[in-house]
Amino acid sequence: MTTVDGLTAPVDVADATDPTSRRVLRRGGGGWSAGGSVGSRARWAGWLFALPALVMYGVFELYPIVTAVQYSFFDWDGISASTPVGLANYTRVFTEPQLLASIVHSFVLIIFFTFLPVLLGLVVASIVREIRSKWAGGAARTLMFLPQIIPGAASAIAWTWMYSPDGAVNQMLRALGLESLTRAWLGDFTWALPAVGIIGTWLATGLCTLLLMAGIGKIDASLYEAASLDGANRIQQFRAITLPGLRQEIGVCVTITIIAALASFDVVFMSTQGGPGYSTQVPGVQVYQLAFTENRIGQSSALAVVLSLIVLAVILPIQRFFREK
Repeated sequence: MTTVDGLTAPVDVADATDPTSRRVLRRGGGGWSAGGSVGSRARWAGWLFALPALVMYGVFELYPIVTAVQYSFFDWDGISASTPVGLANYTRVFTEPQLLASIVHSFVLIIFFTFLPVLLGLVVASIVREIRSKWAGGAARTLMFLPQIIPGAASAIAWTWMYSPDGAVNQMLRALGLESLTRAWLGDFTWALPAVGIIGTWLATGLCTLLLMAGIGKIDASLYEAASLDGANRIQQFRAITLPGLRQEIGVCVTITIIAALASFDVVFMSTQGGPGYSTQVPGVQVYQLAFTENRIGQSSALAVVLSLIVLAVILPIQRFFREK
């Protein structure tokens, strides 16, 4: 017990005067009393600041997710009364060839959206690291980042023109004497999906390159100097220094691009709309068509839920792998 101004307080004077103390004294009609925790009030203030964002997240993210899960157990056209069907919609996702093929196509796109951009990004980032001129280095970074400022839909339209029978791709093949290889790329059942994948490669390579260049900038330059003195060539330096030093950056690139591949919509929809036939159909486009073209809201919701689970099942192990030392 401590006396303050002739009044008895239940805490030490140091608690009342120390600005770093977590306990404060409040003077009321009956004298001094121990107040609430400063840290507690700060935490409540933090939650209040976060409340608007939490409300927006709940309304526009959590609520639609819960609603989609609910709709996935019903047969509903969006207008008339719905009919409970249990797990029938989920069964169709894995038994209807069209729906199952869309999932397979999304995994094929991982080759173009993830593996190729990461490999090209590693090569380009390593080359740009060797550029000593600041002007040339800045120009290279700008050129690599240009695809990122163009919306995916606009990029798909531009590439559709280039893939046309008289487009830039076929004109270049004719100029090289390879006219036998020309074709209507986006109208070919065999080549339509790889052609769409190339668009994704072009879009993702710049982002991966910039992320990897930022990672290379964090690697101590003395490591390369020491390796060079030991006689290591550039390939050996890349394997022994660059790759281990870019583990986290590669993990970020892989995570972002795999999500883009599995949940792709704008590039596919604007270039082929899933055609010809179903050769480029992916879950994102299929969900849209089921809901707004065929009025199969329940089936569309089930496919969306399955797609979300697939993304989580693929991404979580990858993130764990790249976090391990």
